[in-house]
Amino acid sequence: MTKLVSSLKYIFSLLGTALKGSEKEFTTGSINKAIFLLSIPMIAEMVMESLFAVVDIFFVSQVGVNAVATVGLTESVLMIIYSMAVGMSMAVTAIVARRIGEKKPEKAANAAFQGVLVATSIAVLLGIVGFFAADDILRLMGGEEDLIAQGSGYTQVMFAGNISIILIFLINGAFRGAGDASIAMRSLWLANILNMILDPILIFGWGPIPAFGVMGAAIATTTGRSIGVIYQLFHLFGGSSVLKLGWQNVVIKLKTIAEILKLSIGGMGQFLIESASWIFLVRVMSLFGAEALAGYTIAFRVIVFTILPSWGMANAAATLVGQNLGAAKPERAERSVWRTSLLNMVFLGLISILFYTLAQPILGLFTDEQVVIDIGISALRIICFGYIFFAFGMVISQAFNGAGDTRTPMVINVFVFWLIQIPLAYWLSVSQGWNQEGVFFSIAFAHSLHAIVCIVLFRRGTWKTVQV
Repeated sequence: MTKLVSSLKYIFSLLGTALKGSEKEFTTGSINKAIFLLSIPMIAEMVMESLFAVVDIFFVSQVGVNAVATVGLTESVLMIIYSMAVGMSMAVTAIVARRIGEKKPEKAANAAFQGVLVATSIAVLLGIVGFFAADDILRLMGGEEDLIAQGSGYTQVMFAGNISIILIFLINGAFRGAGDASIAMRSLWLANILNMILDPILIFGWGPIPAFGVMGAAIATTTGRSIGVIYQLFHLFGGSSVLKLGWQNVVIKLKTIAEILKLSIGGMGQFLIESASWIFLVRVMSLFGAEALAGYTIAFRVIVFTILPSWGMANAAATLVGQNLGAAKPERAERSVWRTSLLNMVFLGLISILFYTLAQPILGLFTDEQVVIDIGISALRIICFGYIFFAFGMVISQAFNGAGDTRTPMVINVFVFWLIQIPLAYWLSVSQGWNQEGVFFSIAFAHSLHAIVCIVLFRRGTWKTVQV
């Protein structure tokens, strides 16, 4: 009993340390502890981001069908901006982590500033174009004239404020690279909590504040994220982070900018390739009717939510790889990846058992249509067979990114998701008559193959020699 109490006290102590971000050294000591301290705030960050998406669409849906459609059409175009933000974030994480591992915080700060400079320049350009072309963007995406009249304000605000989207991703990437995942977590929590508070006030009006309709959602999102960015900048320029910027860092360094852009291309490619593959799979699923599409959509959202802890661990692995390579400890970097993959495999193995045994009640929370539930059950049970392999694939992909090798995961994604998964899904579901189960099987197979390819390439060790 005494041992149990001591163990629980230790776990809660570690949890507090992780959320406070008081531990800064990850190139020495216990690897398991380092994974835990980095993963917890990253998981919390992703949970809040997921909750934000649900709350946002909940309020917007009360405005009307056109409002929801406006958000959908705008988000589909903003996906390009999100891909840029993710790509630049990966690049800055890799460079900052390497410099911190080398015990060169000044050079890490230089890299962070170059990233902010590049991101701001791109965001301002996109913001001007998007603001003045909002009507044309919605029209190009198939929006009707009444939708454009009602929703163009939303599109204008989202594009004009896209700098808040890009900067919050990029600066959080810098903090993660520095090992300050708790600051990244708190900035996103602050941004999303403010958005959730402002959403109903600005959409429906409150007291002297007028009802802006769907445009209110854009104002709330931009305001929340902007305040999150201000919080980031406070810590970047004067907080307790190991990553600190001063006037001496406010210098343009073209070589670093070129490196960020080079690494960003691979990160953007990874995001766009995988996103596009899911769009193609949805198109194949649509061949089998609304029930099949609904079952797949619900199952996919359940899967995305339950693997958030896995992405937290994968991001932790990226930071550990970058910092340990910078500290000239490639063996520790490699051990960190295998250890994180093993822990992720255990977690996803438990989730697989949960899906297999409790699929019916889980999906029953989302719909009463038994046909939809049955299709969703099939999706969860088939896809979860690839989970154990998937655990390794997602961690190792991020490990490559953390080492500064964003090209390898991009090439793997093209090969597995475009050349294998999409044709296999169509062949099994349509040509072989497996219907929707052909799509589910192709997903399980593709992610298993993705993991195997990642493992083979990772074991070669060429990532250890990448110069960043």
